[in-house]
Amino acid sequence: MKHILSIILVCTALCMQTDVFAVEKIVVQGLFSNKAVLMIDGKMHILAVGKTSPEGVKVISADSRGAVLEVDGKQKKYLLGSSSSVSTSFTQRKSKIETIYVNSGGMYKTFGSINGHTVQFLVDTGASTIAMNKVQAKQLGILYDKIGISSGASTASGYVKAYRIRLKTVSVGGITEKNVDAMVIDGDHPGPILLGMTFLGRLNIQHNGSAMTLKQKE
Repeated sequence: MKHILSIILVCTALCMQTDVFAVEKIVVQGLFSNKAVLMIDGKMHILAVGKTSPEGVKVISADSRGAVLEVDGKQKKYLLGSSSSVSTSFTQRKSKIETIYVNSGGMYKTFGSINGHTVQFLVDTGASTIAMNKVQAKQLGILYDKIGISSGASTASGYVKAYRIRLKTVSVGGITEKNVDAMVIDGDHPGPILLGMTFLGRLNIQHNGSAMTLKQKE
């Protein structure tokens, strides 16, 4: 496959996390002024109201007794010191399969969606992450310069400024993955949105002649 763009993260401290699938257990361990200390699946986070953890847990409000948290689009009050399981994380999904065929240019292109908005992807197993340019991000309503983490990337045009973001949902056909890391390039590259390994790495991929089969892991 011809790779249009290879994304290289500049700092290893900003490396992407691709193993986050769902939240199983949340404990509110402490409360400060407009902040909450959360233990999420064994990892501690201190989050201000309005902020979201790497696992996708957002602090909506906090008071002396507990905090209102949003998980997977649903809000719930978590009391201080109590342990709460997130029931949605225990739902076992069924494996789904999608097949993409190479086009006349030797590329695998397909339609899908990001955060519920229809997009066209260029499937690129050589790209370490989903990548889009700033115009595409704005069209999708992604406030990358406000919610993203400033980073950098090496492109065919040289070193450019970029932003690390996390997409709520990414779908191709019947396959949907949540909390998927991505990069927004502060420029015109890449042309098409690259469907990179932060999504593809969660799937089983097989090549058979002109067909690429994506299978969602159970």
